[in-house]
Amino acid sequence: MMDIAILERLNAGSMEDRLRALDQEKEVAQFPVINPRYINNHIHTWYSFSPYSPTAAVYAARNEGLCTAGIIDHDSIAGAREFIEAGKILDLPVTIGIETRVSMAGTPFENRRTNNPDQAGVSYMVLHAVPHHRIDRVQAYFEPLRAHRNDRNRRMVEAINQLTGAGLDFERDVVPLSRASEGGSITERHLMQALSRKLKPGLPMLEEYDHIGQLKKDFVPKIFIDATDECPDIREYIDFCRDVNGILAYPYLGDVTVSVTGDKKAQKFEDDYLDELMQVLYDLGIRAITYMPTRNTDQQLTRLRALCDKYGMMQISGEDINSPRQSFVIEKMKEDRFSNLIDSTWELIKHEREG
Repeated sequence: MMDIAILERLNAGSMEDRLRALDQEKEVAQFPVINPRYINNHIHTWYSFSPYSPTAAVYAARNEGLCTAGIIDHDSIAGAREFIEAGKILDLPVTIGIETRVSMAGTPFENRRTNNPDQAGVSYMVLHAVPHHRIDRVQAYFEPLRAHRNDRNRRMVEAINQLTGAGLDFERDVVPLSRASEGGSITERHLMQALSRKLKPGLPMLEEYDHIGQLKKDFVPKIFIDATDECPDIREYIDFCRDVNGILAYPYLGDVTVSVTGDKKAQKFEDDYLDELMQVLYDLGIRAITYMPTRNTDQQLTRLRALCDKYGMMQISGEDINSPRQSFVIEKMKEDRFSNLIDSTWELIKHEREG
């Protein structure tokens, strides 16, 4: 974890203030030598849920020796420009994208669970390598979806109050924890953070994030309301992603036995019908898979990578960062067999720069 004092400086003030602070930190920082194998294309910032501003996230990535880093936030790409500028200051190549959930209605998976712990028939998708001149268009696409999500968030806050008597108010207790006023999204973790501050006020950051993770695992299932209007139809979303010339990827999760981040219970996902799912994704026009090597077994990875080869799927690596205890380094990237994931990262960067 990065030094708390540095984190606070890189999280303070406006985007311009944060970038100036980064420029100052660069002059005194003792960064490690860059490791050409260290890449991570799935770093969340506070524009969804994370302790890091985009500036702080880039600093943290460079401070752990990454040779490149990618921002991915839920239903928002509001942090992209700051992330890009921070990368320029530290001479760290970056890539930008966005994560959302889509409806699988009208496919063989409309009633089956794929990679979503909370809801069957709805799948997470990641749009990578968004060309920089398309940032505003992507952000505008998600504006009504964030509004629909907040309608559901308000109803979940009501459910929290009914179960706990916490007396949470969405506008007063939840919204200020987010960057919604700047185009950020509000997630279930924000709701759990507001509840944590009611149940255990004054926790230090690390302890608070631990508590949020526990609440997400144990309490969210009790108040979760299915997402509907905020989830675009998968075919519509594929068309949109093609139109903005990004690279749309399905994030493989795989059956979970032990959660690395501590906020996911043991649960079955897409492994029982992965072959069928890959065929459906291919038929829909999806040509990339993103996965988290450290979080899957060798058996899962071998099977997935073979299927990617069979269908000609681009393989992308990223392990989602949303907690201060997490390392930005993907340990499995030290293994030669994952060198293709390094190559694909540079392909993402090239694609988005060429637009």
